[in-house]
Amino acid sequence: MFAPAGMKRTRNIAIAVAFTLWFGVTGCVHVAPWERGNLAKPQMDIDPNPLQTEMQSHNYSSREAAPSHKSSAGGGGCGCY
Repeated sequence: MFAPAGMKRTRNIAIAVAFTLWFGVTGCVHVAPWERGNLAKPQMDIDPNPLQTEMQSHNYSSREAAPSHKSSAGGGGCGCY
């Protein structure tokens, strides 16, 4: 039994929409208030020391005289680290 091409395409689109909705709905999770402390730990952050990272990046870009970083200093650098 062969289905017409239009029907097959409609079925494939319906399956894709169903999977998208299924994965979208399962991604929403209710977190209880007493469990939120676990997610707020510094270890869960992408960059646990953002100030230190920014200072190291600025220092490196200043020494390398690379103006590609947003906080880089103008002028030349000695190239040493």
